[in-house]
Amino acid sequence: MQVNCLVLFSGGLDSIIACKLLQGQGLGVTALMFITPFFGYRHRGRAAREQERIRADYGIDARIIDISRDYLKMVADPPHGYGRYMNPCIDCKILMVKKAMELLGRFDASFVASGEVLGQRPMSQRKDTLRVIERESGAAGRLLRPLSALHLPETVPERQGLVDRSRLLGLSGRGRKAQMALAASFGITNYPTPAGGCVLADPILSARFKRIFAFRSGFDINDCLLAQVGRHFRLPDGSWLVVGRNQVENQRIDSLLSAGDIRLEMRSLAGPTALWRPVEGGLEAVGLAAGILYRYVKENSGPSEVVLSGPVASEHETRMQPFDRQEILTVEQPAVDELLEKFRF
Repeated sequence: MQVNCLVLFSGGLDSIIACKLLQGQGLGVTALMFITPFFGYRHRGRAAREQERIRADYGIDARIIDISRDYLKMVADPPHGYGRYMNPCIDCKILMVKKAMELLGRFDASFVASGEVLGQRPMSQRKDTLRVIERESGAAGRLLRPLSALHLPETVPERQGLVDRSRLLGLSGRGRKAQMALAASFGITNYPTPAGGCVLADPILSARFKRIFAFRSGFDINDCLLAQVGRHFRLPDGSWLVVGRNQVENQRIDSLLSAGDIRLEMRSLAGPTALWRPVEGGLEAVGLAAGILYRYVKENSGPSEVVLSGPVASEHETRMQPFDRQEILTVEQPAVDELLEKFRF
């Protein structure tokens, strides 16, 4: 009878190699690709297509699973803190291993594996933190790291003879030559380059997330996705304005409009789309929002109407003349930019 296992799968080279090593021992491998607004979310809604690509490229049976809600609860206050930016690497791995453990029965699997390499990442892949992850996820003895197994204590599946320890590896450190050689031996050439796919490790985006989490106590998935597009402003009344930088971002902003939002665009001049998320019951900053939008039109030789639409704005489109409503549009250009920087984040 075939033994089955679940492998945490990022799509990177290490997780691919982990799957292939276990497949090479005759195990049934199901790769779990967890997604959140911070990584992998582009696959939501088209999971079948990505799963088929992984099967075609690597011969791996993958499942894409959205863990966003639990992830948002964790990322607001991770027990083990953040990395250099806002990346909660230890608690992220604990959550994913815990989720995988909960799915063992669903996939008739005996243990969980991952592509972690000892010493590859300074925060989450030290020997002590690997033990913490195993213990706090509820996976003690049942979390196998095939790439570094020979540096780590023997696991239950190894002791039970489900996995041949002598065919596992003893990799460590940040180098990738051994993994690349293994990929070639498996006939795999089209793997992604190492590039940390989590936006929480991005210095600019992580600073923005930190501010958003501070002023929006009930932040949700939509907030996290919106934070990754456009220019962002927090207005004096506490409202949030996002202005697109190009057509792609304008379309993305439109797709993220939710109940209570107001959409702004210029009537007669080419320019960006903006999403304004006002504070509850207040539209006091509407003139400032319109003025900031006007600052980014492609032609600013004269006044133009700003069109506001959305149920909060009114039952129908509302038009306003930004030149008549905000001092921001009447001061000299350097002063405008200085004023904008006061609100931008």
